[in-house]
Amino acid sequence: MQNLDTLLKYTSTLKLLYIEDNKDARETTHMILEDFFDEIVVAVNGQDGYDKFMQNDIDLIITDINMPILNGLDMIYKIRESGSNVSILVLSAYNESGYFMESIKLGVEGYLLKPIDLDQFLSTLEKVVEKIKLKQDIIKSNNLLEQYKEITDKSAIITVLDKDNIITYANDAFCKLSNYSREELIGQEYHSLLQYKQSQEIHKEIWDTLKNKKEIWQGILKFVSKRGGIHYLKTTIKPILDENGEIIEYMALRDDISKVMNPKKQLDDMILNLKNPLILYFKLEDFDILEDFYDYVTIELIQDKISEYIDEHIPKEYDLTKVFQLGQGEYALLTESSYYLQNKEKFEANIKAFQHQLKEDTVSFDNIEYDMSILISISYDNNSILENAKLGIKSLLNTTKDFIIANDLVEKATQKAQSNIQTISMIKQALNNYKIISYFQPIVNNQTQQIEKYESLVRLVAEDGKVLSPFFFLDISKKGKYYSQITNMVLGNSFQALENTNVDISMNLSILDIEQESTRNNIFEYLDKHKANTSRVVFELLEDEGVKYFDIIREFITKVKEYGVKIAIDDFGAGYSNFERLLDYQPDILKIDGCLIKNITCDDYSLSVVKTIVTFAQEQNIQTVAEFVEDEETFKLLRDLGVDYTQGYYFGKPQPLEDVETL
Repeated sequence: MQNLDTLLKYTSTLKLLYIEDNKDARETTHMILEDFFDEIVVAVNGQDGYDKFMQNDIDLIITDINMPILNGLDMIYKIRESGSNVSILVLSAYNESGYFMESIKLGVEGYLLKPIDLDQFLSTLEKVVEKIKLKQDIIKSNNLLEQYKEITDKSAIITVLDKDNIITYANDAFCKLSNYSREELIGQEYHSLLQYKQSQEIHKEIWDTLKNKKEIWQGILKFVSKRGGIHYLKTTIKPILDENGEIIEYMALRDDISKVMNPKKQLDDMILNLKNPLILYFKLEDFDILEDFYDYVTIELIQDKISEYIDEHIPKEYDLTKVFQLGQGEYALLTESSYYLQNKEKFEANIKAFQHQLKEDTVSFDNIEYDMSILISISYDNNSILENAKLGIKSLLNTTKDFIIANDLVEKATQKAQSNIQTISMIKQALNNYKIISYFQPIVNNQTQQIEKYESLVRLVAEDGKVLSPFFFLDISKKGKYYSQITNMVLGNSFQALENTNVDISMNLSILDIEQESTRNNIFEYLDKHKANTSRVVFELLEDEGVKYFDIIREFITKVKEYGVKIAIDDFGAGYSNFERLLDYQPDILKIDGCLIKNITCDDYSLSVVKTIVTFAQEQNIQTVAEFVEDEETFKLLRDLGVDYTQGYYFGKPQPLEDVETL
């Protein structure tokens, strides 16, 4: 799927079965899911889910694991027993991660962590939708599938062992994979001749499943050939039983999936195979600069060389795995956490020494010399070590540090995600119930001390009646589809206020608002509807660094000015605002940022900056407004400096529309 609209268009055609026993979690998650799926079948436990699956033509299942009557894994098992390969996502809490390997065996497509993180949900949903689409395409191509099946049958990798693990048969494909001839293989004890790089736990699980439970074992094994080649084998081993149920031999069928497994997948598998894994996660500190200077081929060569350097120079005493080259200047190595826990200070000192050595060295090839510098994130403390390590790198990129032990970042991110979900739910309810309102703060003429303008400020009325400022919801709304809805509701409030006063009404618009075509269209509809009063409209432009289409911004400003609308630049003197931007916006008003105003009576720097702004504005015939004025001393100083207007608690707090209507 190329974008969110495409994803939504496709998911709306799918029938979803959602199983969750917890009522609160079910209702919260359902509100998210209904934005993506038009038809949702809800079940409250595994048995209910299985029954509804059998009664409906389901395209996708999202299920909890721990549920009464029939748990999630048992339900999936029954669904698979019915012959269905329906796509399934498991909704799991971190303390349920022990079920991960079992769910892989059952063909689960992916995991969603409780509470749902929107970014992870979108990423996982996009992947599973691609798989569903692929399945549907495959169903339409049965003839082609039959030909593929024939090829697969001929290329299967097969061995047979007797009950004492002696090799009795190996097909040509296995001989080629292992680099052994058939004569070298037949009659040999399997595990003394061939190497599988698995943990003792996986080894015990395999033989407990085969010998004690006498059941089929399925999984992915890392195999080392006679010549040292590494292969990842999707493996199915079945104990062959006689009429008395006694094991007479073992048959193993494998597919070599090494070529289709990317390093990320191999890294995930290796983490699962280690008993107590520790991850060293590296990120090239200046990879963005690398991308600017070199072409794709050169970047790949540089990354390969750095991978070789890491493999050669990383301390050998910690039994680290091969270097996983993950792309985008990122690398990972794994080991058991016991190496770190035995002597943390020594471990960190050795890794930091390696980090320093790498920074001092360069990689060279084809007349290119590249100076290396890496960030290092180490995680070992729980089942989310990879996610913690990545978040550690993200944290380092926002600081001047280059080394971090990252063990609790996922938990913090989860708490933030839960808060975000609750906020989005609150926003959605407020929009549905028309609880997005505007408060209006007076803007006073400094010479007459009369109110000549009001600024429209967005507020949200929560279920408990509490009125919330945009600090609590506006940034979160930008991550969903709700921000433009909020803007349009505030525009409606503001133009209504325009009809109920005789002064100017100032409305905030972000660059995101202006770049949104639907929002622009709404603005011009309001301007046409209220054409008699548009000379009293002020649009305050809230800037950000993500401006993509300056031509659209300039065209919008030109067009609204034809209605008599005035343009103000908000928070001038701080953030992204600067004098160069004035050339683009040609404003009528500059609103001086509150960070300069609040200390102006005691801070010479703030005073000097404000003087400069006022002088410039007067020369260009631009009005000035000082924000956050809270006392008489500040007001008088600003008035004496020549600031035209004042806004702040000294003259009035933001107030509801009904109070403005009486003025």
